[in-house]
Amino acid sequence: MPFRIVPDDTKIGFMAYARACAFGSAIAIIASIILFFAVGLNLGIDFKGGTLMEFQSKSGPADLADVRSKLGNLGYGDVEVTTFGEPSEILIRIETQPGGDEAQASVATNVTEILGSEYEHRRTEFVGPRVAGELVVSGTIAVFVALLLVLLYIWFRFEWQFAVGAIASLVHDVILTIGFFAVTQIDFNLSSLAAILTIVGYSLNDTVVVYDRVRELLRKFKQMVIPDLVDLAVNQMLARTLLTSVTTALALLALFFFGGEIIRSFTAAMIWGVVIGTYSSIYIASPMLNYFNLRAGAAKAPGSAEASQA
Repeated sequence: MPFRIVPDDTKIGFMAYARACAFGSAIAIIASIILFFAVGLNLGIDFKGGTLMEFQSKSGPADLADVRSKLGNLGYGDVEVTTFGEPSEILIRIETQPGGDEAQASVATNVTEILGSEYEHRRTEFVGPRVAGELVVSGTIAVFVALLLVLLYIWFRFEWQFAVGAIASLVHDVILTIGFFAVTQIDFNLSSLAAILTIVGYSLNDTVVVYDRVRELLRKFKQMVIPDLVDLAVNQMLARTLLTSVTTALALLALFFFGGEIIRSFTAAMIWGVVIGTYSSIYIASPMLNYFNLRAGAAKAPGSAEASQA
């Protein structure tokens, strides 16, 4: 007998817990917003500007503690030293120094002189505060444009109740992911922003799969009440949802522990996103169909304007 994560014909009453889950999600969203303004995000150089330098040890694995000790005496403030790729390669991030471009060039020169005898200088990149500010604006616009396009797509493919449910689910996931970064203080950089957009896509895919089954059942069981119909749809797709989530999470866990520091913020956000994306497709997106009074026969049939014409 093949191994099954979820038995066939499960009859779990998901919607019976929808109100409690909505209350819990509301508290989590409020807490995330408060943490965002009260604590803030640990912005990386991508967003606050600074100097990024890559070195390679000339004699085996790099001694990060020794490098941090040497650079800590320079008085440059926020200095991050992490491995990059091989154990012999290190990545150094130094916050923007007052004094303009000359000050940043001086930072690079001093660091190279201190490490030059033991490390080979590979590259140096400068991110100015103006560029960092533009990245913040561009990243925020990207997230809002993605949500708007999702709204239009779901509205076109299904009905407005489905669109509202999908957007509510995605907003929930984005806010809780930002709250996750505020709590953990993991470096928030461009890869973190990419993770948020990836979470939006993952969560949307999971939600659309459930919604598609709901639409099929709406045309098949026209007299069934919406909570029971949604429960049936979620139970039918439960094995697929959990299998996708578990396999994705296993791959991400491997990347988190063995992929190195440079992608850790991305993989940490993605692991969190897989969990809340699966949760929100069941307890945020699906209950919205009942809250907004969806009725049997209201779902559009594929290739037609209304289900009644199917």
